Formats: sequence, C-alpha cells, structure tokens
Amino acid sequence: MAQALTTTPGEPEVAPLFLLVETVERLSSARTVEDVAAVIRSAARTISGADGVSFVVRAGQECWYVDEDAIAPLWKGKRFPLEACVSGWAMLNGKMAIIPDIYEDYRVPHDAYRPTFVKSMVMTPVRPADPIAAIGAYWAEKRQPTLEEIMRLELIARATATALENANLYASLTEAVANRDAMISELDHRVKNVLASTMSLASQSLRSAPSPEAFRASFSGRMMAMSRAHELLARQGWHDAPMAAVAREALRPFPAAQNGALSAQGPEVLLSTEAASALLLSLYELGDNAQRYGAWSTPGGRVDIGWRIDRDGEAPLFQLDWRESGGPAVSEPDKRGFGSRLIEHGLARPPSGSAKLTFDPDGVGFQLRAPLSERIRPAPEAATIRPG
Repeated sequence: MAQALTTTPGEPEVAPLFLLVETVERLSSARTVEDVAAVIRSAARTISGADGVSFVVRAGQECWYVDEDAIAPLWKGKRFPLEACVSGWAMLNGKMAIIPDIYEDYRVPHDAYRPTFVKSMVMTPVRPADPIAAIGAYWAEKRQPTLEEIMRLELIARATATALENANLYASLTEAVANRDAMISELDHRVKNVLASTMSLASQSLRSAPSPEAFRASFSGRMMAMSRAHELLARQGWHDAPMAAVAREALRPFPAAQNGALSAQGPEVLLSTEAASALLLSLYELGDNAQRYGAWSTPGGRVDIGWRIDRDGEAPLFQLDWRESGGPAVSEPDKRGFGSRLIEHGLARPPSGSAKLTFDPDGVGFQLRAPLSERIRPAPEAATIRPG
C-alpha cells in the first residue's frame, strides 16, 4: 500500500516539483487501483492546494469514486451514471472541466453538491484519448485555478494513466502466474496418473503374456489405445468427451471397423476424462479380441454397439451393449485374462453399476450398466458414429 507523501525544505517553487517527482516514483510501485488511488488522493491535494481530491474510475457506464482526501466527506465508494456527474462528463469528452463556481455551471448536479463544502472544482480526465479515470480537485471557495495548478493536475493525470496500465498488467501477470501454477499442478497430476497406468498395464500384460512377443504386441496395443484416449481428451480441452468419439477412437485401429463391419449408435452421452479413458481401453480390448478370435476374424463377421439411457429403474443408468455376430462359434474360455478384467472392471461401479462379458455360441457379448453422475451424463443432442 502507498505511503503518505513527504515534503522537502527549500525554496517554495522547488517543493511542488519535488512532490511531483515523488508522486511519479510512488505511482511506479503501485500494484492495484487502490494503491494508485491512495497516492493520488494525497498527492493531488498537496500539489494543487485543493481542499479535497477524489479519484474516480470509469466502471462501464458508471463513475466509481474509489477514494478521496478532503476536509469533509464527499462520495467515496459511491457510483453514479456517467451522464450524472462532472467526472463522467470529463471522461466522456476527454476534456478537463474547470469550474470556478459550481452553481453557475450546467454540468454540475447542484443537489448532489449542496450538502458538501465544494464551491469550485477542476476535474481532470486520465488518458484523455480514451479516458479510464478522472481526478477531481475541489475548493471551499469560489476561485479560478491558476495555470500552474492546472498543469500540475495534468501531469499527475498522465502519471496516473501509466500507473493504472501497470496495475492492470501486474494483475494480468499475477493471474497468468496463478494459471501457470495450476496448469503445472494439473500436468503433474496427469503425468503421475499416466505413469501409474503405464506401470499397471506393463505389469499385468507381462504377467498374462505367454511369450515376449505376445507381451510386446499386447502392451504396445494398449499403450497406443491410451495414447488415443489422451489425444481425444486434449482435443476436448481435457473436458468431457462424447461417447461417439470415444467409440470411434477405440476402434480406429481395426480394419473391419472401417470397412462396414461396425455399427455404433446412441444418444449423445458425455464422459469425464477418467471415464472416457477407461471405456476407450475397454472397447479397444473388445475390438482386439474380435479381430483375433471373434467376429472380425472372419470375412462375414460384424459388431453392433448401442448405448442408451435407461430410466426404467429407481435411478437412471447408462447402458452399453456390444454384440458380435457372423464369426466363428464361441465358447467360454477356461481362464479369463487381463484383457477380460480390463473390460469388466473399467467403468462399472457397484452397487448400481455392472459389467458382464457373455460367450454365446453366436458371438461375444458385453453389457455395461453404470449410474449417471458427473462421470457419465446425457447431452441433449443425439449422435451416431459410422465406420471411417
């Protein structure tokens, strides 16, 4: 916060110049509008010899009397329409208002001034080309300000314009630094999550792989699926991702999905970043299994995916169905692998949620039911994805 101005001994004509220099120095260190106002209210009064000074900021279509230093209260903290006060006139016109007798000037709202000590005044706009504030100097007697007083007020107004720009820049930089720190923290959180997920995928893939070649293939595919999930979320600005886009990205690596052997449709549903990543990995595992062993391993096989919002129960649920057909006969495997665990535990959460893989002779099926929440929520428009 700004400190009170000091005076310096010496010749009378030297003191005002010293005070002007000191005012500029103090304004250069002001960091907020309030700091600027604190310097101006005392500096302008001391340098001009006025009985009162107010610092007024333009706030949209209003004049905001931020601060004052006067022999009696004026309008500190109050706001008035630009058209209803002299400060507004000065800012709207970009001109200094010099008023030797306030009751002889049409620009002065006389009723507002009668309770005050003010008899004459000078209102100086800050940055006349595009006024952002005004400095009001008031006297308790009718008088014509001298040319020297007017010039001093204009000099203070110029210094104030620079100080306000600096304060705005400082505020912007402070906000930018805060945003940067928040982004760094968020990035650190995401990187840690990615590393943890990568370690988990590597460990589980290695544990279930029958050979180094099988591990390399399964781990590489899962890492690429995770990469596509991150690319999708980055395009969304790390906000909710549409279900249709998640399905498209999950199944993009499989040629059959791009050649007419896939149908995927449903209402638009938005998934949180966590839910989108989990479901994309689950759908990738289903597609990989379909390509190696299921419907997409033969020319006539196909996959149909549908999702909807089920509102028939006590609480609405998101329901997704994966159905394979036209492929080789299916039987339930003797042992479930890591891929099956990824599919069945990726998104469902008990007690309301469930995920189930089925191995009917006609083809593999998968049904997911998950409660609506911030993780999964409907959007008003419908969306349908198609191969390609």
